Amino acid sequence: MLNEAVELFRSSRVAECEDRAFILTAVGLPHEVAAEGGQFVLWVNAWAFAQARHHIDRHTAENLARKPSPPFPKSFVHPHAWIGSIFYTAVLLFVSGAVAEGVGPLNLFQLGELDAARVQGGEWWRAWTALTLHLSIDHLALNLGAGIWLGYLAGRRLGYGLAWMLIVTGAALANLLEALGAVPSHRAVGASTAVFAALGLLAAYAWVERYRIPQPWAFRWGPLVAGVILLGWAGAGTGTEGDTTDVFAHVAGFTVAVLLGAFAALRIVRVSLQRIPQWLGGVIALGSIALAWSFAVLASA
Repeated sequence: MLNEAVELFRSSRVAECEDRAFILTAVGLPHEVAAEGGQFVLWVNAWAFAQARHHIDRHTAENLARKPSPPFPKSFVHPHAWIGSIFYTAVLLFVSGAVAEGVGPLNLFQLGELDAARVQGGEWWRAWTALTLHLSIDHLALNLGAGIWLGYLAGRRLGYGLAWMLIVTGAALANLLEALGAVPSHRAVGASTAVFAALGLLAAYAWVERYRIPQPWAFRWGPLVAGVILLGWAGAGTGTEGDTTDVFAHVAGFTVAVLLGAFAALRIVRVSLQRIPQWLGGVIALGSIALAWSFAVLASA
């Protein structure tokens, strides 16, 4: 019991009284919380009233002075992101049709596949042409579905031209790394390297954007961690006998694109890249593939 108790604070919520009582406990002032008339009252000794009021007022002022965490900035969403996905679809369907129908005496599949021995011999263009070739309708359909969606999301963040320029470049570089480091008998085809490049690009770009904002580490690293989880879930294959999943290509595509995406998201680089017209980035992406196929056809002559 308190001697000559006076009321210091009153509230309908006991938690508010207990919060202030905790402060008084910390500074060693006797106090008591009691219910009265449907409310809760914080009592202190009359001789300690001035000290208690000082500590409570100081604590309240400090809380009011704290600045709230800055809101997470909204990312700019680029318009017309679907344009890149349409061209991606058109290129894969066009090349698949050309392979199926044939172009004169040319065997486009053999000319364009990622043949490690030939890449090591100087046929660098196969790193680009192999992205447009597929083993079956199912193989093509899977890469179309995933590529259209991830390419669209990347286009919304970076713009359709810049996104696909980085996706195609990252995937081709990953193919080059794979071919140069593989045994000469290694062969591979498919746009899945580009699909995982799009995933890596998205993850890294969002990660760098979030990294600048004060927030818990889980939120800051969330995009990159999510990207790695998706890579492991969708890119590792089944591990069963007969599984032809090119795990190295998936990991390489993701990794190279993470580096490109993180670099592109740096403030000074991002500002410079945004000066490039989106249509020009798209032309570079398409042009690199067209140039690679031109070299492939000329080399067969």
